[in-house]
Amino acid sequence: MKYKRIFTIVIDSLGIGAMEDAAMYGDEGSDTLGHIDEKMESFHIPNLRKLGLANLHPLKHVARIEEPIGLYTRLKEQSAGKDTMSGHWEMMGLRIQKPFQTFSENGFPKELIAELEKRTGRHIIGNKAASGTEILKELGERELKYNELIVYTSADSVLQICGHEEYMGLDTLYEYCRIARELTMEPKWRVGRVIARPYIGKDAHSFQRTSNRHDYALKPFGKTALNVLCEAGYDVIGIGKIRDIFDGEGIREAYTSKSSIEGMDQTIVLAQKDFCGLCFVNLVDFDAKWGHRRDPLGYGKELEAFDCKLGELLQVLKDDDLLMICADHGNDPTFKGSDHTREYVPLLLYAKHFNHTGRLRDGDSFALIGATIVDNFGLTMPKGTIGTSILKEL
Repeated sequence: MKYKRIFTIVIDSLGIGAMEDAAMYGDEGSDTLGHIDEKMESFHIPNLRKLGLANLHPLKHVARIEEPIGLYTRLKEQSAGKDTMSGHWEMMGLRIQKPFQTFSENGFPKELIAELEKRTGRHIIGNKAASGTEILKELGERELKYNELIVYTSADSVLQICGHEEYMGLDTLYEYCRIARELTMEPKWRVGRVIARPYIGKDAHSFQRTSNRHDYALKPFGKTALNVLCEAGYDVIGIGKIRDIFDGEGIREAYTSKSSIEGMDQTIVLAQKDFCGLCFVNLVDFDAKWGHRRDPLGYGKELEAFDCKLGELLQVLKDDDLLMICADHGNDPTFKGSDHTREYVPLLLYAKHFNHTGRLRDGDSFALIGATIVDNFGLTMPKGTIGTSILKEL
């Protein structure tokens, strides 16, 4: 064991430029980080800079650093797709050969909607791709007045159901989502996630979503690096929506987060406790609040806030800790539409006693992350997974 603890933090959607196959996804020219930087009047991310982010991806407002304290590289995705599940599953060794189904163009099929209405006893409204906040403004009052059910999707492979915490109740909303998850296990309707979207408020002007969101995800189709660690007795701690993404598979302990800042606070607290294994963190606000809503300034400010928390984390890391900062896909807030973007992602690595720092060769898959983690603990990746460890280079 080279490192006792590994902290893997996913800045959800922080792409660093279009992959060579981006045109197949309509994403040529996308560059999440680069275009955010261009839109900012100033961009203050000193800790990410120290780790080498501006060396990896030249930026207008952030200068390269001559002596970075970290190692850095970029990774490309082998899986077919550009969503949260394919990105995270690939990190832990699973290559998705067929993209998860999306229904963003025409909504869900009539047959699925009819069955969901029958099982829930409510008339369904919405059934289109939409922003979660905008659809509440449009249909929230009607849902409450007529006891209907808002169902919608996005560019991701998701079916989302809105429910008012007081008038519908969380238990009822969660039950409707379990019904939808059962129905969408059918191959013709299969989506990656069913998401409960609870909200509060009295009218369109006051509606706001709460932190009681719950994801009902597909289980990974095979064992991952997380299963290997768990079965060997190591701690695997998920923060944010990690547990939901893997449907609990390979997770020993999990904490939900109300925001990306809270997720970092939880990570900092955990770093001051004793454990042996992996802390796996997803910071979703970058994607959900700023990427999909096409707000580059909001995204940039969130990165600055993250950088402050990163400085706090660096102060409490121990001599035998390894920090890995990465992303799961792109979501260029200056790009057309509101979809994720097919981009390379960064991998920034830091430990107090690296023998050298600087640029590493590009990784051929996100699975480099899981393979390196498993290798660190003297274990072997499951049969059928992908990924090559770079432990010897750290």
